[in-house]
Amino acid sequence: MSMPVDVPETVRGSSDLTPSRLRSKHLLSIEDLSTDEILLILDTAEAMKEIGTRRIKKVPTLRGKTVVILFFEPSTRTRTSFEIAEKRLSADTLNMAGSTSSMLKGETLVDTARNLEAMSPDIIVLRHAASGACHLVVDGCTARVVNAGDGMHEHPTQALLDAFTIRERKSQFDGLKVAIVGDLLHSRVLRSNIQLLKALGAEIRVCGPSTLIPVGVERFGVHATTSVDEAVTDADVVMLLRVQLERMHGHFFPSLREYFALYGMTSKRMERAKPDAIVMHPGPINRGVEVSSELANGSCSVILEQVANGVAIRMAVLYLLAGVEGDEEVS
Repeated sequence: MSMPVDVPETVRGSSDLTPSRLRSKHLLSIEDLSTDEILLILDTAEAMKEIGTRRIKKVPTLRGKTVVILFFEPSTRTRTSFEIAEKRLSADTLNMAGSTSSMLKGETLVDTARNLEAMSPDIIVLRHAASGACHLVVDGCTARVVNAGDGMHEHPTQALLDAFTIRERKSQFDGLKVAIVGDLLHSRVLRSNIQLLKALGAEIRVCGPSTLIPVGVERFGVHATTSVDEAVTDADVVMLLRVQLERMHGHFFPSLREYFALYGMTSKRMERAKPDAIVMHPGPINRGVEVSSELANGSCSVILEQVANGVAIRMAVLYLLAGVEGDEEVS
């Protein structure tokens, strides 16, 4: 079969030391991935991104595979990009929301997953408000499971697309200074990004109000501060995190206006970063809270690039988890 896409040798099944498949059948955490596997996903996503530039944005790679998207939390970017990724790979897709499932009638998450698995899907993409929900589902599950965000635990595909976006702009990670600013306590994106970016050699500073900094976060090899100016100084990447009011029980700061005054990112604050620094946000952004509109729409913002890259990364993850053999490669 012809391969007009410049697919990395590892995807073609070369015999070098770089893995051509993922060791685990599931993607639940960045911890599941070795550094080589992270790079394999990023390299594969480069080939997948090219498909999105074609007149016909579709390849037969996952034809005959069934993917179930099971979301119990609201989502725009993650859910839509997974669905687009599946369709571009020609998989059969079933979308299911928690609000329309039998869990409203008392069925447990595990029983829901087992009933879905009885219909022989190949991959289940799961988002749930409870940390560790995906680990519950995989016990005894023959389908491959992708964690699309579980509570405050992890969001591995978000970290992968963030790394992909950074690599497009910065080429390498070793010694890269990354400042992560915002609601650290409730962020699954933070946990996944720390693991991934540290594995690739980046230096990470995390910043937020003292009430929103997880106790003991320094043990993950990051520098924590409550000073935005300190965090942003000489940064190559400034990653902002959403203030997750829906997960807050109690008062963590006086008001959103005061939060923006002390921790909101503006063009003025970005002057402390390196001249070619980029601004990132996993979305949804709260303008005037985490970031000013001027900065979010500015030339240093790569927020929409992250959204676009989410499709390529999720195509790569589905492709690699599906265990596609040589005669079914991207074409």
